[in-house]
Amino acid sequence: MKAIEESQVAIIVFSEDYASSPWCLEEVAKIMECKIQKDLIVLPVFYKVEPREVRRGRESYGRAMVKHESKFGKESEKVRRWKEALFDAGSLSGWHLNDGDEAKLILSIVKEISRQLDRTPLHVAKYPVGINPRVEKMVSMLNLESDDVLMIGLWGPGGMGKTTYAKALYNAIFRKFEGSCFLANVREASKDSKDLVPLQEKLLSKILWGKTFTVFNVDGGINLIQYRLCHKKVLLVLDDVNDIKQLNALAGDCEWFGKGSRIIITTRDNHLLTSHGIDKDQIYEVKILEHCEAFELFNKHAFLRSNKIAIRRDLVDSALEYANGLPLALEVLGSFLCGRREHEWRSALNKLAKSPDKTINDVLKLSYDALEDYQKEIFLDIACFFKGRYTEDIRKILDSCDFETTIGVQVLVEKSLITEEYGKLQMHDLIQLMGMNIVKQECRDDPRRRSRLWLCDDVRDVLSGDMGTDVVKAIVLDLPEPEEIDIDPNAFTNMRRLRVLIMINVHISLQGPICLPNELRWFEWPECPWSPQFSSGQKKLVGLDLPRSNIQVVREQFKECLSKLDPLFL
Repeated sequence: MKAIEESQVAIIVFSEDYASSPWCLEEVAKIMECKIQKDLIVLPVFYKVEPREVRRGRESYGRAMVKHESKFGKESEKVRRWKEALFDAGSLSGWHLNDGDEAKLILSIVKEISRQLDRTPLHVAKYPVGINPRVEKMVSMLNLESDDVLMIGLWGPGGMGKTTYAKALYNAIFRKFEGSCFLANVREASKDSKDLVPLQEKLLSKILWGKTFTVFNVDGGINLIQYRLCHKKVLLVLDDVNDIKQLNALAGDCEWFGKGSRIIITTRDNHLLTSHGIDKDQIYEVKILEHCEAFELFNKHAFLRSNKIAIRRDLVDSALEYANGLPLALEVLGSFLCGRREHEWRSALNKLAKSPDKTINDVLKLSYDALEDYQKEIFLDIACFFKGRYTEDIRKILDSCDFETTIGVQVLVEKSLITEEYGKLQMHDLIQLMGMNIVKQECRDDPRRRSRLWLCDDVRDVLSGDMGTDVVKAIVLDLPEPEEIDIDPNAFTNMRRLRVLIMINVHISLQGPICLPNELRWFEWPECPWSPQFSSGQKKLVGLDLPRSNIQVVREQFKECLSKLDPLFL
């Protein structure tokens, strides 16, 4: 029995006298038990007996079971187990030989065993921390006992571990299927529509045991997949999908596959899943690691057994705070800091606080690159200015800039770039840092040439010396404590494209007036010391929020746009 437990494949040769042996029956019961518990591959051979005889207890099998019942009792648990095992084993697909060529049969069996053993599990992770409990939840979502064909999605931002979890899930269940295929990195492999053809060929080849297929075009591939797999129970994983065309070409409908098939899709785009007909309760949202899991994963990468260097706990905590539960960041940062001394840790963490690690940033930025232009504008505004602010307040500000904010924000949520929590917009710290870095890269050495300004030193330098340019679109300076800064009277003169100006806790000694650009849509400055003055023709201002400000006169040229103001707080 121990040999059965340790085996990967069991071959049962059912002959006429097989059921007469209690030992053989105990073995078949153990084999079928291991099939369920350990995914043992079971291959039956029906040698000069019919499968239905084994299944239904007829002919020699029926006579043998009558003898066992008389010996052990008709209601014996032992006999019941044997009958169930024979029924289950007799229902499996295998070989049936009456008067055929035995040598040919043996070669066929050897070939099938080789194929089965060639289905090796995928490498999951060097340190699989936190994977098992999540995979267990995914397995329960798959409802493997059902014969229905089911598609599920794994959704989350880049670097969150979707591919890792999908590999672990694949390994846990792939032996339960007649054929299986893990198509990795679909996004990268199908940048052009014609690149879908090789993926279709690979899908067919993997599931159908290495057979070679020639697909001439995507439509032909669709027909071939449906024809060859519609009666086959398959497991298909489509990893990193980002376009509905990919799903339509590779797994367009549940009817393409045989009963009991399961299709698993990993993506950064929730809407991609729902638009493909996947119900919300069949979408698993991949979230950041718990603190204890993050601590364990980071330590495994940062502190190898051979590494004897002691590091202060506060530095470890800073690294964990930076990664904020993102598995990719924990692995990259832990590996980078491994073997380094404390002063190197401090230097590295200080550098990362200013500019992100390239490996991490490149992965996160893929989601940004896939956005439309107006969605990118909304994302950058939220990343640079509005993280943690109320959604409705942000919507009013961005709507004033003629953005389609409602759908834009929804797309950002669906693509895992932002979340909405308790009425406020939030995003992962590293995604925010990625967005800020995009703006900084517009001109690394000169903040005047950047579209957005939010750092106190940058704003101070630009406004104090009349150094603004028409590149600047928004300035938001939200200081934790009141602070006085110098502003040149002509600071905004050249900022012809400035659409948002928000100054919180900013005091200036200048009594005005300061001329603001006509493109300004939203002006917010509590305790503003001077009345805003615009060049002639200002008709675009939508929001004016100047509470506790010393404003006594509204110029005639400004009255023209008052009716559009929402809100108007003076």
